[in-house]
Amino acid sequence: MRIAVAGATGNIGARTVAFLEREGHAVVRISRSLGVDLITGQGLDAALEGVDAVVDAISSPPMSPAETLNYFGTTTRNLLAAEERGGVRHHVLLSIVGIHRIEGGTAHYSGKREQERLIEEGRVPWTIVPATQFHDFAALAASWTERDGVATIAPLLVQPIAPDDIAHVLAEIATGEPQGRYVDVAGPEPQDLVDMARRTNDILGRKVTLIPTWSGPFDESMAGNAMLPGENARIAPTTFDQWLAAVAR
Repeated sequence: MRIAVAGATGNIGARTVAFLEREGHAVVRISRSLGVDLITGQGLDAALEGVDAVVDAISSPPMSPAETLNYFGTTTRNLLAAEERGGVRHHVLLSIVGIHRIEGGTAHYSGKREQERLIEEGRVPWTIVPATQFHDFAALAASWTERDGVATIAPLLVQPIAPDDIAHVLAEIATGEPQGRYVDVAGPEPQDLVDMARRTNDILGRKVTLIPTWSGPFDESMAGNAMLPGENARIAPTTFDQWLAAVAR
């Protein structure tokens, strides 16, 4: 198959490309750095020529909530329109478990909800893949607020997944038929975000004092089981401990 990956140079996109190529598929990398701009649409029609499926694994740069919403809306509209013109038969979106059970969260969550809405209302057959937070997310979230060796972070209960595991799932789904909303995809065990950040920083040799609080972008609407996978979830194999051990090597 000929499969395009949007966000092909990113954390998950690059891994998805690698899995697809390992299986012998022809992969088209979509990234601004590679000459395809999802905001303006420049190079998009040419990139999607002869493409059977598209995996959207883009992430937004740090921006205001309004800018983030506009970014995800614009890129998704442009991508779907080009897919429709080019006869693409399957649009696969990487999304986030639990974002429909809350109204808040980060600007990124609002952007993902907008992506889902546009895809569901569009005319390109689709699969939305809701995934839990990645194993490297906790330390990243703490870094957003870090000042002088101190960071605030929400005591969020998550069931994190290894980046390689979700990329493998995306590659698999892209080669199959559209499935609508896919089951939640998660790692094998729940974790506390504060503990994850602390352990990751320890492995990396970073000394950061973590202050648990709900006063940041993750508020109490996300407490409890809100961000955990639902029933019949697909459970990926790699534990957080296994991922940490690989990081330490």
